[in-house]
Amino acid sequence: MKIIPAILTDKPEELRKMIKQAEDFCDLAQIDIMDGGFVPSKSISAEDLAEVDTKLKLEIHLMVDEPSRYLEPFKRAGASRIIFHYESKERPSDVIAKIRNLGLEIGLAINPPTKIAEIEGFLKDIDVLLLLSVNPGFYGSKFIPEVCDKARTLKDMKGDFFIAMDGGIKFDNILLIRDSGVDVACVGSGIYGKVDPKQNYLRLLEELKSGNSKS
Repeated sequence: MKIIPAILTDKPEELRKMIKQAEDFCDLAQIDIMDGGFVPSKSISAEDLAEVDTKLKLEIHLMVDEPSRYLEPFKRAGASRIIFHYESKERPSDVIAKIRNLGLEIGLAINPPTKIAEIEGFLKDIDVLLLLSVNPGFYGSKFIPEVCDKARTLKDMKGDFFIAMDGGIKFDNILLIRDSGVDVACVGSGIYGKVDPKQNYLRLLEELKSGNSKS
């Protein structure tokens, strides 16, 4: 299982700092974007991201009501993958087509209450399915372990997409997540919530290497 840092902030200077910190220990970062509607909080803009010169590959997690408005601006800002929510106000098939037309990798995210059966028809058209394991929008939210059951279901039916999980991931649940079949863990406060992000990241990797699988 791969671990990538998830960056959530509404301050451009903090965005720059967090990206530069991530450059020291990974090659891919997720940038969380919030509109104040889909979730209560707001975050940085595509213009803010475009101001940051980085060697990282960037995926954008759009927690917004109208994802189509954000696609081209974030492509210009350097995104290679855009993940949007099934629960947004737009038809998923329309957004998928727009992302594909921009030549970007396609991700679909679902909130904890959403059932796999609701999105099964889209799985053939996406590169990644992102399972939210918290109620979205805030760093440090409580992990919902039942979401691991969704990962196990997806593992059994898996096609060409990979399974990612985002929210509340820390040292004490990283093995549970790995053993449920998740390919990528997106970690926010578990990396950035303490003093040294690189050490937190390396500690998570060490936990994966040393922990015994339960599967």
